[in-house]
Amino acid sequence: MTELGGFQDHVGQVDLTSGEVTYQGIDDEDARKYIGARGLGVKYVFDAGPDVDPDGPENRLAFMNGPLTGTQTVMSGRIAVVTKSPLTGTVTDSHHGGWSGARLKWSGFDGLVFDGKADEPVYAYVEDGEVELRDASHLWGKGVHDTIEAIDEEVDGSVGKNVSVMAIGPGGENGVRYACIVNEDDRASGRGGTGCVMGSKNLKAVVVKSGTRMPKPADAETFQKGYQQGMQAIQESDVTAPNEGGLSMYGTNVLMNITEEMDGLPTKNGKYTSTRSFSESEGTTIDAEEVSGENVRENILVDEPTCHSCPVACKKEVEVTTMHKGEEMNVRMESYEYESAYALGPNSGHTERDDIALMIDRCNDMGVDTIEVGNMMAMAMEMSEQGKLDDVGTLDWGDSETMVDLIEEISHREEGLPDLLAEGAKRIADEKDAEDNSLAIKGQTIPAYDPRCMKGMGIAYATSNRGACHLRAYTPAAEILGIPEKVDPYAWEGKGELTATFQDLHAISDSFDICKFNAFAEGIEEYVMQYNGMTGLDVTEDELVEAGERVYNLERYYNNLAGFDGSDDSLPARFLDGEGGVAGQGASEGEFCELDEMKDEYYSHRGWVDGVVPDEKLEELEIDIGPGTGVSSGSDSAAPADD
Repeated sequence: MTELGGFQDHVGQVDLTSGEVTYQGIDDEDARKYIGARGLGVKYVFDAGPDVDPDGPENRLAFMNGPLTGTQTVMSGRIAVVTKSPLTGTVTDSHHGGWSGARLKWSGFDGLVFDGKADEPVYAYVEDGEVELRDASHLWGKGVHDTIEAIDEEVDGSVGKNVSVMAIGPGGENGVRYACIVNEDDRASGRGGTGCVMGSKNLKAVVVKSGTRMPKPADAETFQKGYQQGMQAIQESDVTAPNEGGLSMYGTNVLMNITEEMDGLPTKNGKYTSTRSFSESEGTTIDAEEVSGENVRENILVDEPTCHSCPVACKKEVEVTTMHKGEEMNVRMESYEYESAYALGPNSGHTERDDIALMIDRCNDMGVDTIEVGNMMAMAMEMSEQGKLDDVGTLDWGDSETMVDLIEEISHREEGLPDLLAEGAKRIADEKDAEDNSLAIKGQTIPAYDPRCMKGMGIAYATSNRGACHLRAYTPAAEILGIPEKVDPYAWEGKGELTATFQDLHAISDSFDICKFNAFAEGIEEYVMQYNGMTGLDVTEDELVEAGERVYNLERYYNNLAGFDGSDDSLPARFLDGEGGVAGQGASEGEFCELDEMKDEYYSHRGWVDGVVPDEKLEELEIDIGPGTGVSSGSDSAAPADD
């Protein structure tokens, strides 16, 4: 039990096998050590055991908010979904915005933890501190949008007003390994296959009804000082300033033209570093500007919705009318994101703006990760070109018309190519001897930053605890935007330490749970004041940073026990100087990523031994669960413990 402010001290423990729901408080020591949301969620998932089968009933699925979720804190509408990933086999946490995290807090919960598997499809209905399991057989097979509409008709409330729905589509139901969870605002817990785990448990949706009972800070004066200082920073930032900053004006897709100009935009399955380089080499013109945030704002933008307590409004809702197989398709969808546009566009060999909007909408409805879907198609296109898929079906570069239909076919795991692509890059590579076609790290494919251009992203991808990810350590903040200070994107020196610092800071914000974009303006000073003010604690900046380090090491420790070590901290060969390497072009001419040098620097800073957390580090950070890795910092080599 904890009496810290910002917590409801109430977690719903749902045994889907028996249908029993129990309730428990938050252990005070856990709250202090792991903060909340991501950190506490990893602790709960760790308690279920790192050796569980991700697809089995014993895998734990935790929906968690943090002590700042649903408060006045700017951008505090996030929720973390934590589990063992069926895509990577690592622990994973995936977050989404909107209002569902805040409403879960306002309904009286810090989190919901699901174990077991229901005999028949169910959804969890949450209201006033209680959880009820309801029949969802009539919803099974429906897309996310129809599911939300049906739930809107059956609950006593209004979706989007006082009700939030977090649902899966056919992708999750059919075990697509990168299936995601989507809420009523088309905000997705996109990466790592959280929707696949939800589907394996026959859990169709989590529905939350609440009023607006915002938690009150334990120390209002300290909290208000931190809040006002943070709000001022957000309003003055060139990135986040409402209605002025790049993120507010163009959303995440403000980066498309920037990375294109830097030659840092992976194109044609990462062979090229920009659409310009692709076009010059192959004589087929595609242009990243056509799918940029500037183009979207000028031509197809219709609304700019926002999340709880956020003045930035980075979400860009669009409407397009396009022809698909002779039929006019009108789509209004949220949101035309940079990562989605990259994967479904330039990396797949085309820049058909309106077709990409249709694809994103279909991914959301089917409940599958846009990044992974686009990268699977790019991988299939390259393999088709090399004759590796002749037995299951092929896909041509830039065939956006076929891509639209393939999304639904993957989600239903139709026979042949769709069923293969539903397995993810690692399993495709193993089955088809196609490792050289894969852009995956620990089984998850890269987002839209080329590590030949942004060297920090190279070490960040490699050492991410959830597979290739830009959100574990967003080094482009420094390499592109100059936050907190500008660093040379092409230099590798110092990037190991920079990455570890960002990883720890983002572990803090994910555990609060607030938006990553907050960090474009606010810093550790504002975080400490708001955290102390809300909870009533009196932690120092160093103590809070250590808590972030503790969360990151707990995740790495989990992965070590699941069999991962430094050999898994890798990059696809085409980004490295060696066999299979492809040098960058244009502004990145001749560049490769110096991964080994950065790994040495990173491990030294972390105090890890070949990617393994030594027992001395666990003791230093007071991580006193599990058997330990059995590795000492004095060892010449490292191997995870067997039990």
